[in-house]
Amino acid sequence: MKKATIVIIALLMCAMTFAQQALWGGAPVISPEIHNNNSVTFRLNAPKAEKVQVTGDFLPTQKISTPFGEFDGPGVADLTKGKDGVWEFTTPEPLPSELYSYSFIVDELKTTDPSNIYMIRDVASVTNVFIVPGNPGDLYRVNDVKHGTVARRWYNSPTLEEQRRVTIYTPSGYEGSDKSYPVLYLLHGSGGDEEAWIALGRTAQIMDNLIAQGKAEPMIIVMPNGHTQNAAAPGESSRAYAPVMGGGPRQAVASMEDSFGDILTFVESNYRVKKDKAHRAVAGLSMGGMHSSAISAQYPNTFDYVGVFSAPPIATMMMPDSEDKGKYTEEFVAKLKTQQDNGFKLYWIACGNTDFLYQGVIDSMRQMDKIGFKYTYRETGEGHIWKNWRIYLTEFAPMLFR
Repeated sequence: MKKATIVIIALLMCAMTFAQQALWGGAPVISPEIHNNNSVTFRLNAPKAEKVQVTGDFLPTQKISTPFGEFDGPGVADLTKGKDGVWEFTTPEPLPSELYSYSFIVDELKTTDPSNIYMIRDVASVTNVFIVPGNPGDLYRVNDVKHGTVARRWYNSPTLEEQRRVTIYTPSGYEGSDKSYPVLYLLHGSGGDEEAWIALGRTAQIMDNLIAQGKAEPMIIVMPNGHTQNAAAPGESSRAYAPVMGGGPRQAVASMEDSFGDILTFVESNYRVKKDKAHRAVAGLSMGGMHSSAISAQYPNTFDYVGVFSAPPIATMMMPDSEDKGKYTEEFVAKLKTQQDNGFKLYWIACGNTDFLYQGVIDSMRQMDKIGFKYTYRETGEGHIWKNWRIYLTEFAPMLFR
C-alpha cells in the first residue's frame, strides 16, 4: 500500500473518531417524551445529584421579583430519582398544544437538557423547547409544505453611521419568479434583536404553513434590530456585548423611528416589493409595538396595516403624570389625527389581560377614542409572553394585503 494511501486512511479514521465521540456514553435518555395523550415526561441522567427540578412555561406560574417589578414566571416541579440514576417527571395532565420552553435545575444550578437538541435564546437565557401537536402547535412545526428562505443581510444605515444586520423572510417561489411582493416589517421587544422573531416567534414556520393553507398572502417579512445602539445580535458584529434589556456597547446615534427610513430604502432597493402604502405593514411586540405605533405615526402615509402587540400605542401612557406627559401625549395624538386623516385599512391592537402593560394599552385606547381613531382590539389571557405574540402573528398576518 502506498504511503499516501495509508496517510489518507489514517486521517479518515481520525475524523471518524472525532465525528462519533459525541455519540458515546451508553444508552440514550429520552427527554422530553410526548405521549399519545399529550402528557410529557422529562428525564435527566444525574446519579450523583441530590435534587433535580424542571422549570418551564408548561407549569403553573409563580411570582418572580425583578428590578422592573413583580412578574409571573415559569413554575418549578421536582423530578424523582430512579434506581438507575435517571430522574423523571411526568406532567399530571395532558398539555394543550403549544411551543414550550424549559430548563433543568440540578442542585440549584440551572442547565439545559442534554437529551434535547432543540434550544433557543431569549435575550440572555438559553432554554430547551418542544412542541405539543395540535392547534396552534402545528403552525409552529416544520411541515411538509413549500418553504420560504430566511436570509441574514447587512444594510447601510447612514442615520446610524454603520452597517447593520437584518433578518428577511421571502416566501416560497420568490427566487424563481419576477413577481413583486408586499412587505411586513416585524419588530422585536426590549432585549431582543434581529433573531428574536425568527427563533422565538417561529415566523418562518408560521408563514410557510399559513401561506400553504391559503390563509395568508405570500409576503416578505423584514425583521430588523430595534436597539439602535447595537449593529447586530450577540456574536454577530464586531462589537462584543452581553445581551441585556435595552443595553448595548455604545450610545445610540439616533432612534429606531428616525433611522427606519434606511431600512425601507435597503429593502425597496434590493427586493422585488410593491412600493405603495397598500402593500406595506408594520407590527411589533412590546418595545417593537411602541416602535410600530411611533413609526407609522412618523411616516403617516406609508403603512395601511399597523399591529401593536402587548404595548401601549401611545407610549406616554406609561409615564408618571406630569406636565411633560401631557405635552408629549398631545403631540403624539396630533400625529395620530394626521394618520387617521390619511387613512389606513387596519390598526390592530392586541394584549393579554394580565400583561404588566395592559393598563397602558387601555389608557391609550381611551385617548384614541376621544379623537375617533379607528382600531381593532384583541384581548387574550395571560401576560407578556411569546405564547401570546406567536398567536398574534398567526391572527394578524392573514388580515394583511387582502
